[in-house]
Amino acid sequence: MDPIFDLIEQERQRQTHGIELIASENFVSDHVMKAMGSVLTNKYAEGYPGRRYYGGCEVVDEVETLAINRAKELFGAAYANVQPHSGSQANAAVYLAVLKPGDKILGLDLSMGGHLTHGSAVNFSGIQYEANFFGVDRESGLIDYDAMRQKALEVKPKMLIAGYSAYSRDIDFKKFREVADEVGATLWADIAHPAGLIAKGLLSSPFEHCHVVTTTTHKTLRGPRGGLIMMGKDFENTYGHKTPKGETKMMSAVLDSAVFPGIQGGPLEHVIAAKAVAFAEAIDPKFETYAKQVIANARALAKAMITNGFDIVSGGTDNHLMLVDLRNKNVNGKETEKALVKADITCNKNMVPFDDKSAFTTSGIRLGTAAITTRGLKENDMETIAGLINDVVMNLHDESVIAGVRKKVNELMAGKELFQY
Repeated sequence: MDPIFDLIEQERQRQTHGIELIASENFVSDHVMKAMGSVLTNKYAEGYPGRRYYGGCEVVDEVETLAINRAKELFGAAYANVQPHSGSQANAAVYLAVLKPGDKILGLDLSMGGHLTHGSAVNFSGIQYEANFFGVDRESGLIDYDAMRQKALEVKPKMLIAGYSAYSRDIDFKKFREVADEVGATLWADIAHPAGLIAKGLLSSPFEHCHVVTTTTHKTLRGPRGGLIMMGKDFENTYGHKTPKGETKMMSAVLDSAVFPGIQGGPLEHVIAAKAVAFAEAIDPKFETYAKQVIANARALAKAMITNGFDIVSGGTDNHLMLVDLRNKNVNGKETEKALVKADITCNKNMVPFDDKSAFTTSGIRLGTAAITTRGLKENDMETIAGLINDVVMNLHDESVIAGVRKKVNELMAGKELFQY
């Protein structure tokens, strides 16, 4: 047998025996995986349903149409493009649709909780566009909306970005829109992390206020790894995009063209089928029970971490994640992540606001509850997990303590399927 299958089994065992706290990860259902592993992977289908550049697309047209309609139903959107291979690809398409190279953008600083594709200097968004940033208040850890407005008035961005990868609070999209309108900017919401919670009405929705919305389809949405672009309503683009006849294109057409042929070729129809399955699962009322438990677990974990003497940026969480500032424990994120992995607890090192360490070392770790909630854990388990994390952090170089924690982790997760909700 090809050794790749042995490695896949090793990864399955790793996921099964450990506690998964990476905020961007989750576990998908067997139905989602069945769709991803289907014969749809054999089909090339450049173009869109009814407008393909290959023959034999009648079936995948139906698959993709189902995915589009389910995404629109789930989020109450007027438009959805399900073809982006990832969240970053979805974001790249928005840049291509809205901006020209050198245009100004304004987003949350990466070290304050933003994302690489929101203007980081090492990312295409910071290389091709003039990136500017706002941040969080040093004392509260919350987005400083007044400072964001002042920055917007100063730089006059063509696009304002409302989104994050490590911010634990709800976002006021209405305030963002007011600022965007004041400076004449397009407002784009990147809801990759909280999408599943937003879909069930547990966090503020961006669709009433934002021109364009992107998300991943995994994380809290619990689907396959992929991307999605949506709009609450279509509109005539104001970026100069015209049809061959000189007519102004609708924004939906501009976004479609930005995805294909703009940044991608053939869509991954097996992944799109898996997205359709995941959207149907999220439409089901049972998903609301799951989403509420994700938030309850996150709040319980944050509270328990604070009880164990950890500093949580902003003092708590409204969503599925939290940022832990480790400086009061006199350890860094890199060594903490490494030690926790030895104990079968997986998280990621992460910069914290006003960090004094590099992105390779960091002063914090990011924790999330989407995956462990899928495995069936509840609030009382969060107290246990916080205690286990504290045991490791206080004994980073004591292999016997770490081995003891690993044993407790394995016992806690024993008998729990990867997908229980």
